[in-house]
Amino acid sequence: MAKGRKSWFGVVRRKIFRSSSYPSETTVVLHTMNTTFSDEPSLPPPPPPPSTTTATEEHVCDTPRSVKEIVAATKIQACFRCHLARRARKALKSLVKLQALVRGAYVRKQSRIALECMHALARLQVVIRARQLHLLASN
Repeated sequence: MAKGRKSWFGVVRRKIFRSSSYPSETTVVLHTMNTTFSDEPSLPPPPPPPSTTTATEEHVCDTPRSVKEIVAATKIQACFRCHLARRARKALKSLVKLQALVRGAYVRKQSRIALECMHALARLQVVIRARQLHLLASN
């Protein structure tokens, strides 16, 4: 690729990871039930420790190593698809050559049959013309 041009894979990767690059926060709410019936006002339960209220999700693809692995896997897949395409093209070329060979043999066979038929017609015309001349000569 020329310098300055962006590859389509890089653009797609940036679009995907840009939207999910911000860590999401999850809030966990714990419900407790007080079943005591007393005249004293009950105090609200203490808030849970901060480590259990939020959890940040880290993306596996944020590390440079995993990005390199993804790029390498994509290149390997592209090379393998190219290999399969070459094999398919080679098989198709072989099939086309075989078809041409078979069609050529068939056309040669047809032309040989046509020449034999024309030769037979020419002989028949000679025989008919000889009979006509013989009949004319005898009259």
